[in-house]
Amino acid sequence: MPWKLWRARPCPRARAAMASSDGGRTVRRHHHALPDAGSKLLVETAIETGLRWGELTELRGRDLKTRSRLLTVSRVVVELNPKFHPEGKRFLVKDYPKDKEWRRFKLSDQIVAKLEDHIIEEELGTDGLLFVYQPETANEERPTPLDPEALGWTEENAKGRRNRHGTLSAYNAAKCRCEHCRRAFAEYRARRRADGKDNPRQPRRRETDGHVPANWFRNKIWKPALKKADLDPKVRIHDLRHAHASWLLAGGADLQVVKERLGHGSISTTERYLHTLDDADDTALAAFDKIRSRRRTD
Repeated sequence: MPWKLWRARPCPRARAAMASSDGGRTVRRHHHALPDAGSKLLVETAIETGLRWGELTELRGRDLKTRSRLLTVSRVVVELNPKFHPEGKRFLVKDYPKDKEWRRFKLSDQIVAKLEDHIIEEELGTDGLLFVYQPETANEERPTPLDPEALGWTEENAKGRRNRHGTLSAYNAAKCRCEHCRRAFAEYRARRRADGKDNPRQPRRRETDGHVPANWFRNKIWKPALKKADLDPKVRIHDLRHAHASWLLAGGADLQVVKERLGHGSISTTERYLHTLDDADDTALAAFDKIRSRRRTD
């Protein structure tokens, strides 16, 4: 990943973990904590492009021209209640009008190379989604077995009795609802259902046509990675878009170019990121000195 780019100061609209001067290290920690290559590529593409979630998850093979490194953003997918969908489905793809939000911009060599390899390896073709809902890749690591001997005892009840934490006795008799006791009860119920007892339910699966549900990704991929990396759980996926804009401006990118890349309707929206950059004046002075030095040599 282009970590050098990520050393710049992100926008304070992003959460505290990304808004610090050490934002690059924060992003690296989170990226390494993601569970699989697919989710890592999705998050890396998000920070490299600044796309909205609906734009990012509707990207298809035909939208990327690898030779010119041009990415076309002409559609967005929206997740709906099926009763509001014209065909009773969950996801609705909407085309952008070519004279309004439709846009095209260049990507870095490294992310294009990764996306190209991904398209070839997964045999996505021109119409295949770049990022596909694959719940089996989000399996959480199995926690280590409980050791009630090391968890201590519950408080004494009216009869002076105590129970060990992490046992069914503590959950049922002592009414303890600590993390260990709840987990012991959950594992007990899971074993019974696996044996066909207690009216076992079928595993719940998301109704999807391949698009990645935002809520599923947030709860099964994004937040667990934040927890694993010991980062602020309030950091949002959308904060990557804010960080992308402010980092571009911090690096000296033209305001109009950033506006067009992000698809902002008004440049005043993009200008908000300028007020968040402590070194914005330094960037302007450096640009002025560069032009002045060029005039002297002419």
